[in-house]
Amino acid sequence: MFGWEDIPTFIIAFFVVLPLVAFIHESGHFILTYLFGGKMRFTIGRGRIFFKRGDFEIRRIYFLDAWTQLEKLDVDNRWSHAIIYAGGSAFNLITVILINSLIHAGVLQPDLFFYQFVYFSVYYIFFAIIPVKFGEGHATDGKEIYDVLRYGTEKGPIE
Repeated sequence: MFGWEDIPTFIIAFFVVLPLVAFIHESGHFILTYLFGGKMRFTIGRGRIFFKRGDFEIRRIYFLDAWTQLEKLDVDNRWSHAIIYAGGSAFNLITVILINSLIHAGVLQPDLFFYQFVYFSVYYIFFAIIPVKFGEGHATDGKEIYDVLRYGTEKGPIE
């Protein structure tokens, strides 16, 4: 049962852990784009811009959303796009494996923070790979991977 004593845990989960998981997910897209010689805008949050440096920005409601916008690629083909779309979930999966390995090796102690981190990471992976469109021309990474492998490359938001 959720009680008043759970409020600090709730605050940490939604205002620290979830944005961190989103940042790691979008970093996967961003780093793979860079490796393919590309350029990408990287945004954390919604609302007015709080901080901006180059193509990276944090918006005031930083915990609400995150996305990257692919602008160009030097290696521009179906496979490069599919790999970039898969990069977010791959980075989330790598961090889950890393944290679990460090806990099992005794380097990290089991902690609620790590539990929440792994939980939200798995949540992100699961919902990112389901191949569906969700409005306004946006689709999950899974749907983008399917479309790019079936129909060819398209430049659009990677969420």
